[in-house]
Amino acid sequence: MSFISFSGADKDMTLDELEEALQKARDVGAVGDRYVYADLSSSGKIKQVRVEVGMESDY
Repeated sequence: MSFISFSGADKDMTLDELEEALQKARDVGAVGDRYVYADLSSSGKIKQVRVEVGMESDY
């Protein structure tokens, strides 16, 4: 499985950064039924997201 990862510029992600990350994931081939994984801070904010973009054999 291949992933693309994103993190926020100031440690935690903003809504704009999350939206940009998801668009970039779609731009490289992620489809709507792929899972999104998130690492949260202790305060519950998103620190990083990873999106499945396909099997290595898909490229």
